[in-house]
Amino acid sequence: CKGCQWSCLKMKCISDLSSATFPLSPSFNLQKRSTSDVILNGIEIYSINIDSKVTSRFVHTVITSRAVNRANVSKEVVFDVELPKTAFITNFSMTIDGIAYLGNIKEKETAKKQYEKAVSRGHTAGLVKASGRKTEKFTVSVNVAAASKVTFELTYEELLKRHLGKYEVLIKVKPKQLVKHFQIEVNIFEPQGISELEAFGSFINNDLIQAIEKSFSGKKGHVSFKPTIDQQQTCKNCSTSFLDGDFTIKYDVKRDSPGNLQIINGYFVHFFAPANLPRVPKNVIFVIDISSSMMGRKLEQTKKALLKILDDVKENDHFNFIMFDSMITPWKEQLVKATLDNLKEAQAFVKSIRTRGSTNINDALIRTVEMMNEAHQGKLLPERSSSTVIMLTDGNPTSGEINPRKIQDNVNAIQGRFSLYNLAFGYDMDYNFLEKMALENNGLARRIYEDSDSALQLQSFYEEVANPMLLEVQLHYPTNAISELTQNNFNHYYDGSEIVVAGCVIDNELDSFMADVKAQGANNDVTFTEQIDIEEKAQALQEQEYIFGDYIERLWAYLTIQQLLEKRISAEEEKRENLTAEALKLSLKYKFVTPLTSMVVTKPEDNEDKEAIADKPAEGKAEGTPPSQAIHPSMTFPKSFNLRHCNVFAVDGDPHFLIEVPEKKDHLCFNINLDPGVVLNLVNDPDTGITINGQLTGKKKVSHNAQTQKTYIGALGIVNTQLALKMEITTETITLQNGRKTIAFTWLETVSLRQAGWTMKINRKKNLVLSFGGGATFIVVLHQVWKKHPIHHDFLGLYTLDTHKVSEHTHGLLGQFFQHIDFEVFDIHPGSDSEKPHATMIVKNNRLSVTRVSEKDYRKDPSHGAITPCWFIHNNGTGLIDGAHTDYIVSDLFSTPLTN
Repeated sequence: CKGCQWSCLKMKCISDLSSATFPLSPSFNLQKRSTSDVILNGIEIYSINIDSKVTSRFVHTVITSRAVNRANVSKEVVFDVELPKTAFITNFSMTIDGIAYLGNIKEKETAKKQYEKAVSRGHTAGLVKASGRKTEKFTVSVNVAAASKVTFELTYEELLKRHLGKYEVLIKVKPKQLVKHFQIEVNIFEPQGISELEAFGSFINNDLIQAIEKSFSGKKGHVSFKPTIDQQQTCKNCSTSFLDGDFTIKYDVKRDSPGNLQIINGYFVHFFAPANLPRVPKNVIFVIDISSSMMGRKLEQTKKALLKILDDVKENDHFNFIMFDSMITPWKEQLVKATLDNLKEAQAFVKSIRTRGSTNINDALIRTVEMMNEAHQGKLLPERSSSTVIMLTDGNPTSGEINPRKIQDNVNAIQGRFSLYNLAFGYDMDYNFLEKMALENNGLARRIYEDSDSALQLQSFYEEVANPMLLEVQLHYPTNAISELTQNNFNHYYDGSEIVVAGCVIDNELDSFMADVKAQGANNDVTFTEQIDIEEKAQALQEQEYIFGDYIERLWAYLTIQQLLEKRISAEEEKRENLTAEALKLSLKYKFVTPLTSMVVTKPEDNEDKEAIADKPAEGKAEGTPPSQAIHPSMTFPKSFNLRHCNVFAVDGDPHFLIEVPEKKDHLCFNINLDPGVVLNLVNDPDTGITINGQLTGKKKVSHNAQTQKTYIGALGIVNTQLALKMEITTETITLQNGRKTIAFTWLETVSLRQAGWTMKINRKKNLVLSFGGGATFIVVLHQVWKKHPIHHDFLGLYTLDTHKVSEHTHGLLGQFFQHIDFEVFDIHPGSDSEKPHATMIVKNNRLSVTRVSEKDYRKDPSHGAITPCWFIHNNGTGLIDGAHTDYIVSDLFSTPLTN
């Protein structure tokens, strides 16, 4: 595709944490125009911005990179980013000279068909993926025309896990060249309060330390890293960059109570991590593979880790080793107490370990289960203690029973009495087999990467499970008041970790919410109770608006998907299908790229489409051709668009109609009072084919004293017959029908579209801007309220701009005012409310009694609005509007007065 203006589009998704990198071949010539302009092969990466916001452990990260091709021919630009392996991508876009190409998420099999179709046509489409330790690599390369700019934007979300007492935000930094504007911004909001915050980088030197700013106070924390070009340079005149490694933020929250309950918009989350508990004694059997494949560094790293672990075993713990190859060799015939003598003897045993023979996993685990059961039955172990088996192997069974299913059946004799953790050393084993076996027995699988720090990896894993504080933890919530609960029973609570439960509150009448926790402690059974006032807590959280108001709902969805994917690993076929369907449904609803979904970017060119696929790999699965998914080409909204210089014609609120009259430097306003469900024609221009209708929605509860029902705009229908375009906008979704194509979006997305004759931009959870070529521009504002609000529904507001561009025949409740209107106001006198004077108005040869009031313009601030004084016309605008307000009723969202 060399030499073409825009002909090469490919996407690859690999496995390894959050970074922005542009890998350009080191053989390319580097041109340096100045200390602030660094060009590699004609490409200048002039901006990289990583914006990460954390609310209640839930992270929303946007990585934006901008580049310009300063060469006189087309060049390839690569966007290469590493993001957390536990994260889900939620959005991706490329914008080239103002034209945006967006990712769309669909079911993987559906996407696979489109991908294969693209490949059969010879289109550029590709995907590469590979597992890493903590991260996945997401790569996109694209040809950019001479003198053109490209912007990449990737968004992902994840729930931070508490690990050894800290939450960690890890950002991979590797721009591979000097960047004029490089910035990392991390904002943290934790309702419990932040107790400590640190930031550091593996690449940070003395000069770069000065570029780190960090602070925290109360509930908020902030970290920024903005190195200058000079600070990035490896030497004074060098063009190479210091920025290469991990940038890490670690923090913890205050522990004034055992847990923290949060509830907002009908969803709750409960974080449980009590402090200062006595430790529960631990019983552990280490089952270690010493087959010949473990020879060399694997064995040395294993021995090194075991020796360090023995240093940390507590005196009241019990332990043993079972070594296995083709033979089974216990260190002791039963578990022994961790006395000083036993620990010294165990260290000598570990040092003497040698490799030999083949791999008999089955008999090793059967002997382990027998030993643990005998210890419990013989009361050799403390009654209140935690029992764990930790197996380490680097290969598949090659002797004894080798059928994975039979081995799993044999090991299931554990029957929930203790936990099995399987550590997979390297890649030469069936990881899925080990994972399934562990999950069936209250444990988990973890890969140990064969590297110089393998011993540290083993040691770190043991530290996670070394200090049990509670057993059989059960979290209970109001009966018949919740649904969609995530896992709420846990075998262990380990020191330095955290239990997270989320769910949906279905009882709208609840004033308070309670969580009861029951568990077994080291000395006795313990209970914890926490209660909150729902409205007070919800309002306190909503006021912050630190990331996005729906973060608890998205946290719930994220956690639910993760748990469903985990459950399906060990589920039987029929149940597995149900779990898969449920996880897929949530993945599509909340726009997550999970192992069940894929994202594709489609680039139209020469009446053909070019596809690029983003696919999330699953740990341990064989690498194969990725499924893909369809997407729709888009474009950013014109930068010349400016809200400040436009007249205001709006319908918002109850519904309040607001008319700006520039000649008078004043505004007129009126309300329309009709029943919920009624559809009103707001704008109708027969010359351009533009029609906009609004459907009324009612409030939830009506006061017995109220004379009229308060209503709001709940849905809008927009039609442009010349462009064969229909758009339905509700408070939840935006659906476009353009000819035969139908596209659906939610208000949770940020989307830019440009098609022939029209452009649209959705600003996540705020507004939608729609412009018809040389015609008018419309803004739809989203108003969201707390779901337990006793009165209001979510509703919409409509603002029309550039109205001079519509025809003189435009009409409708709002459209009739796009043309010049004149009025006179006199006899201004006080009313019953001193702040609302009355007056007489002459308008359209009608003499009206009007009142001075204040309405709000929500274009810029959907939450609070800007106060706008206006003259209020009573009785549904009678005397100001043409005819009666009921004349504007139409049959449905897509009707016009001419077709009704």
